[in-house]
Amino acid sequence: MGTLCSFDQFANAVLEGAWERVIVGEQYCDIPLGLYVIRGENVVLIGKGKAPQLKSYKLIAPYAQKVEREASELRGTMRKRMEFLDFD
Repeated sequence: MGTLCSFDQFANAVLEGAWERVIVGEQYCDIPLGLYVIRGENVVLIGKGKAPQLKSYKLIAPYAQKVEREASELRGTMRKRMEFLDFD
């Protein structure tokens, strides 16, 4: 998300004040990116929009990364427990 400053015929775009939203479960964190250049080959759609209003509270990035890491470890643990079901 950010303010569209410029784009060209190849869909290359420049965003000002851009940010990345990391969502883990019901919690989220906005990571500021500043000025961001996007290559046209990575663009699917450009349009005007509003940031969705999430009901959860805003988190700081390290805490969100910790929660994401814990969720990943839990998924890995569950995969290990279910390995006996693999019939290769």
